[in-house]
Amino acid sequence: MKRNLRVGLFGIGLDTYWPQFKGLKPRLEGYVRTVQKKLERPGVEVVNLGLIDNPVKALEAGHKFREADVDVIFLHVTTYALSSTVLPVVQRAKVPVIILNLAPEAAIDYAKFNAMGDRTAMTGDWLAFCAACPVPEIANVFNRAGIDFHQVTGMLHDDPICWNEVDAWIEAARVAHAMFHNRLGLMGHYYGGMLDIYSDTTLQCATFGGHLEILEVDELSALRREVSAKQIQERVAKFKKVFAVQTDCSQAELARAARTSVALDRLVKEHDLGSLAYFYNGTGNAENEDAISSIILGNSLLTARGIPVAGEYEVKNAQAMKIMDTFGVGGSFTEYYAMDFAADVVLMGHDGPGHIAIAEGKTKVRPLKVYHGKVGRGLSVEMSVKHGPVTCLSVVETKDGKLKLLVAEGESVAGPILEIGNTNSRYKFAIGARQFVNDWNAHGPAHHCAVGVGHIADKLDKLGQLLGIEVARVG
Repeated sequence: MKRNLRVGLFGIGLDTYWPQFKGLKPRLEGYVRTVQKKLERPGVEVVNLGLIDNPVKALEAGHKFREADVDVIFLHVTTYALSSTVLPVVQRAKVPVIILNLAPEAAIDYAKFNAMGDRTAMTGDWLAFCAACPVPEIANVFNRAGIDFHQVTGMLHDDPICWNEVDAWIEAARVAHAMFHNRLGLMGHYYGGMLDIYSDTTLQCATFGGHLEILEVDELSALRREVSAKQIQERVAKFKKVFAVQTDCSQAELARAARTSVALDRLVKEHDLGSLAYFYNGTGNAENEDAISSIILGNSLLTARGIPVAGEYEVKNAQAMKIMDTFGVGGSFTEYYAMDFAADVVLMGHDGPGHIAIAEGKTKVRPLKVYHGKVGRGLSVEMSVKHGPVTCLSVVETKDGKLKLLVAEGESVAGPILEIGNTNSRYKFAIGARQFVNDWNAHGPAHHCAVGVGHIADKLDKLGQLLGIEVARVG
């Protein structure tokens, strides 16, 4: 069952003020409603508890947030408030909290303010501007209580820097939510001897949440037997519409890939998979070998529709690909292919499925007589990632038994690629190809990573903060 991200929102104030300063409370409540409207968007439910202004309401708010199963809380500081009206909310809810320190305007109109004459009214007006006042108090108490918190400081209106940052927090929370509910299929086994990709799968669940569904290649082979001639015909037609199928691709190979693609869709549906890592030789079992050696086009279609597929049983990279895809930037399976010192670029790509939704132009389908380093032959995809800004992400398993995110921003640039039926692109980095490779390798990632379009390092940094894991940035 798909669930929306649930965002908790509450404002804070001090109930002692309300009888003292007429109109202050409704004014601040209006601020909170404004924030709610800015947080609302498709796929996000906002649970707004309004203005919390005393410890009794604070405790009740904490219970309500837990009952509502919120994923993250935005604490809107509207005026001075006691830290005792904040701590119980966050302690009980036990989810990440982002403090919104928002002024209603860029500055107080000092001349108009000082001309009011009534000092009580003046104080009430000032209190509507003093959001920054209690933030140190809140931070002090959160630190002493061992509660991680994050801050956004800015203006309620006309402040794109502030609200872009809020949007990034919501996007990061949405990705964390999706990863927690994701079902990752594991089909086959690791590529023998590729020690860097071996991973502690329990650590993946402990860090990201989610479920690991262990799959048998035999099930895929069995599902292939049930695919009809009509389904094969329809899938071949889809291949020719989606891909640039080259003239040297035989109908027999297209039909073989189509049969597997239809079976893959059914496998994914029956197990409700959101991503997949696979590798299998199938040696000694003709049906299994036939299935695995015809899997690339079907996996590319799955990857393009939000179910990323990582080859070589690269669990960590399946996670990285899912993260990137959930951010809406793709996440294609890649590794170093070659260094081009003349152009100061790194060629990166991979055999097997590619994220055709982020391809530069239409992805080509080419026949291969051999899959290098793997059993079988058949059809493969050849594509480059769209030219423009890109972000690389690796989920790294560290020597102390933790996960961290390794991130780099660069650019996919035009130029010659290797026309060998694989995905490959030319990437330029601000620090230069030599320095990028040295710095990236120094973090000890596996040799695979996920690449997506656009620069989203700031969002990945926020995701790491929400998950409580390190984010290292190269460049």
